[in-house]
Amino acid sequence: MSTTATKKLLRGGEFLIKETNPQDIYLREEFTEEQLMILQTCRDFVQNELHPRLDAIDAQEEGLTISLLDKAAELGLLGTAIPEEYGGMGLDFNTNSIVIEEFGGGHAFSISMGAHTGIGTLPILYFGNEEQKQKYLPKLVTGELKAAYCLTEPGSGSDALAAKTKAVLSEDGKHYILNGQKMWISNGGFADVFVVFAKIDGDKFTGFIVDANLEGVSRGAEEKKMGIKGSSTRQIFFNNVKVPVDNLLGEIGKGHKIAFNILNVGRYKLCAGTLGGAKRALTQSIQYANERQQFGQPISNFGAIKHKLAESAIKVWVTDALNYRVSGLINDSEHMLREKGKSMSEALLGAAEEYALECAMLKVIGSETLDFVVDELVQVYGGMGYSEEAPAARAYRDARINRIFEGTNEINRMLSVDTLVKRAMAGKIDLMTPAMAVQKELMSVPDFSAGDEGAFAAEKKAILNAKKAILMTAGAAFQKLGASMKEEQEVLMNVADMMIEVFSAESALLKTQKLTELYGEAKAEVYYDITKVYLSDALERINLHGKHAISAFTDGDEQRVMLMGLKRFTKYEVVNTKTIRRKLADILIAENKYCF
Repeated sequence: MSTTATKKLLRGGEFLIKETNPQDIYLREEFTEEQLMILQTCRDFVQNELHPRLDAIDAQEEGLTISLLDKAAELGLLGTAIPEEYGGMGLDFNTNSIVIEEFGGGHAFSISMGAHTGIGTLPILYFGNEEQKQKYLPKLVTGELKAAYCLTEPGSGSDALAAKTKAVLSEDGKHYILNGQKMWISNGGFADVFVVFAKIDGDKFTGFIVDANLEGVSRGAEEKKMGIKGSSTRQIFFNNVKVPVDNLLGEIGKGHKIAFNILNVGRYKLCAGTLGGAKRALTQSIQYANERQQFGQPISNFGAIKHKLAESAIKVWVTDALNYRVSGLINDSEHMLREKGKSMSEALLGAAEEYALECAMLKVIGSETLDFVVDELVQVYGGMGYSEEAPAARAYRDARINRIFEGTNEINRMLSVDTLVKRAMAGKIDLMTPAMAVQKELMSVPDFSAGDEGAFAAEKKAILNAKKAILMTAGAAFQKLGASMKEEQEVLMNVADMMIEVFSAESALLKTQKLTELYGEAKAEVYYDITKVYLSDALERINLHGKHAISAFTDGDEQRVMLMGLKRFTKYEVVNTKTIRRKLADILIAENKYCF
């Protein structure tokens, strides 16, 4: 097993042009005893404290969410990411990922807790001065204070910097006078502390810590939402609120650094949370399929149902692989930055910023995996799936917000490509050399030799070629469209989807390789099966996304050559996906739960 000192960490985006050693990735199978104890503590809390009260939570029973947050605080679960000097547990990034995943099965309460421990608390931890940290963090850890994050406004959602909330320094220089409104504020109904973004003098986007009891702070009514009904969501109004100058967060005019860096971390966390929700929903699908009798037998006996269970499990397992792969990258990068003398907050922010591209992709992958699984949950339940008396309806409604949270999936798709291009232009990653090599390969006679015939040779070659398909498509697009490429959002999203598929398939293969080394071929065979099915389908999707992109900016001979190259770069052996899916489903059905 590689240690942090011996691991070779790829930089953000380098997965596209470099190979990763399976030994260098992090897996859930490597959880320590301490991590497993924390996992069980979280799982017990969700099972015993949340699941019996889901209806009451959704009805926003007076004081219930607050009392549950207090119970979580008593177990130390509100301070897992906070250093010990501020009363927290000081757990590393990997361990915090476990906490987030387990609470992801907690429906609306996971939003309340995530808003408090994440976007509500972390800006103070990362950007607050020592006095602010000492004043607020210990009370946020104990739950004495509850936190919320105020960024979005009626006229500024994805375009956060278009905010109109203003802050003006008072004549005596002691306060900033805050005026404006924020909307969609999670924990808005009960938070004691708000992290608020406003423009000083109308142009300097800046963060503030605002105590909710200040005169001029008021709350709107609870929003009537499609899902996550148990989370408090309100508008917050600021009418001549006098915020002490000591409560300015970070630097004047640098609020975007707080907002965007917190979003990087938040996007990763959303994937971890949706992963936990997907596992719970899939287990519910399996258990109902085993219970529901039709035509004299459980519906889990039928091939169409087996396909649904297996395909859901494949998506969940692949999401798990890439979730902890990125968790490990951020965790190890943070440790390396600390060793170089960076502070705790500088190290974690630097690590999250390094893998901003991967975090953006994970946000898309996690939310869309959960959406797929809960949709199939409704379908497995059939008519009962549409009834509020069964669990499928709540899961279906609650999942939908995740494709909007933390930047819409469309924004995150385009952001992933934009980040890659900016890094290439800044010289942080060399895309030109491999892209030119692919162009040269296109003009050459295809290599029909067998090549490497070792373990996983066909899969490794397929993923390497799929990366060439991306380099070919994206390289030609930017060469042809230049600066106007940013206006071609459809093409950008095609390229993003190709990247997402490659990163997912590669993560699955790396995990399979490492598990094979750890447990042997026989025990890891099921993971190899999952990888083959996912890769086979992923290459079909990469081919389709590539066709859509290429047809948008080429024609004639150029188009024919590129489409031939795309076909060459997305070839893979024929896989009997039906038989493998049935095999996977039979394991799930026998275990009566998600078990991979």
